[in-house]
Amino acid sequence: MQSARTTPRRRSRAFLAMAAALVATAAGVLAPSPAGAAPTTAAEASRLVQEAAQELTVVDEQVHEAEIAVQDQQEAARVAAEQAAAAQAALAVFEPQLRAIAKSGYTGKTQSRVAAMLTSDSADELVQQMTTLDMIAAHTNAVVSQAAAAKTAAQQAQAAADEATATAEAGLRQLQEQKADVQKRAAAYQADFARLSATEQARVTTAVAGRSLDAPAVAELPVAPGSAAAVAIATALAQVGDRYAGGGTGPDAFDCSGLTSFAYRAAGVSLPHSSRAQSQLGRQVSRDELQPGDLVFYYTPISHVALYIGNGMIVHARTYGKPVAVTSVDQNGYRFGVRLTG
Repeated sequence: MQSARTTPRRRSRAFLAMAAALVATAAGVLAPSPAGAAPTTAAEASRLVQEAAQELTVVDEQVHEAEIAVQDQQEAARVAAEQAAAAQAALAVFEPQLRAIAKSGYTGKTQSRVAAMLTSDSADELVQQMTTLDMIAAHTNAVVSQAAAAKTAAQQAQAAADEATATAEAGLRQLQEQKADVQKRAAAYQADFARLSATEQARVTTAVAGRSLDAPAVAELPVAPGSAAAVAIATALAQVGDRYAGGGTGPDAFDCSGLTSFAYRAAGVSLPHSSRAQSQLGRQVSRDELQPGDLVFYYTPISHVALYIGNGMIVHARTYGKPVAVTSVDQNGYRFGVRLTG
């Protein structure tokens, strides 16, 4: 019985520790970078902005992972609170029985073995009274033992709930600080980007996110009409031109995993808001196997996701300050595709 109670608690603590580690990892990634020397040429400025854009995609992904960890921590805290309430309710059941036992012992209504011997008129009556007293004693001991076990369980459950709540609250505070840091970095990046010439801006965007192509009509693509893939592609293509925003999930601004989750939500498919988490779904496929509707992932560690629409093209939310666009699937950092349906 004891092991059955401790196993879930051990698992809960192990899970909370893992989730806390994920949030801490994101904090490490978000540590401020040392300031370098100011760029002395336009080419160097362009290179630094390009590097900053790539770093921001990694930072964004770490924040998304931290968000998922905090959500899991909050859910664990909610479950732990429910378990604590149930344990407290189980303990409360024993309260009237314990009061009755205490009252009975205090007023002397329960006869002792000595009293039974003195008042019995025969051996049979003595045996009967002694048997009754043994049964009462056994019941009393059982109730007290069960109540003690219930009290211990309630205390342990409340301690676990308090620990889970504290972990979730700490994770949330840390996440909020991380988001604020990302916003500062994004603002600095956008300011640096704005100081580049139009030619340099185009060069940075193309290097980071690919050259923009004309968005095709869904009817022109090799995808089954009415399928989940077709709905997701049509939804994503309808967002072409919308701005990129870290943490954006629509309807007018997106980041990469925000766009893919938004597109597939329209098709009735729920995706986590994280490119790394999305990469772990479905069945992995190679570049040659890609079909419209597949998700495509980039960089090591994975920090970008796009939606493959067919004919060697993807639609994705590219980088800070640049809109959702259609580009070639063949970009730097390509890793693999994932098929969610079919």
